[in-house]
Amino acid sequence: MAASRMSGCGCDSVCNAPPPDPGYRRALWIALVLNALMFGVEIVASFAAQSVSLLADAVDFLGDAGNYGVALFVLGLAPVWRSRTALWKGWLMIGYGVFVLGKSVWQWSAGVVPEPFIMGWVSLLALAVNVGVAALLYAHRQGDAQARSVWLCSRNDALGNLAVMGAAAGVWATARGWPDIAVALVLAGLALSSGASVIRHAQRELRVN
Repeated sequence: MAASRMSGCGCDSVCNAPPPDPGYRRALWIALVLNALMFGVEIVASFAAQSVSLLADAVDFLGDAGNYGVALFVLGLAPVWRSRTALWKGWLMIGYGVFVLGKSVWQWSAGVVPEPFIMGWVSLLALAVNVGVAALLYAHRQGDAQARSVWLCSRNDALGNLAVMGAAAGVWATARGWPDIAVALVLAGLALSSGASVIRHAQRELRVN
């Protein structure tokens, strides 16, 4: 009877959870610190440049810093809890995508033309940071839904930075704000599709667990 109660409360899952990978933990800490720093840089730059794509990238940096913190917290937990956390993160990614869509509509209606040089230099710095983080996490991309969501965030960030650099070039060439808004919409779509992918993966794991 006692053994049955222990199994029912999930003790078996906790006891059988694999030990955290020290290399993965170290990579997550580095990623957390770098993303938090870049959020501060980009949020200031986004207001200085009046760029919605740069603001979207700044909010994404903040979300990723939180994601890495959550990933560190759940490293030693049972697989079922890591899957539940990934499910929550998937919905957070979708929420971010919806936020960017709304902000893009407002920016279009206001007719704002952002400052392309600030956009370009800051996105170049952000790209260097995200490529470094993605390289750190590359070896762990085939893990569970939690590890997959962390990898997808890092990959999306690097792609997003390239897109913001393209937006900066487009604003400079046209003296109009639509390239900035177009890239923000792409970032929103990337967040929505990746969030849906993480949710599907986490739901499959939860059915197994």
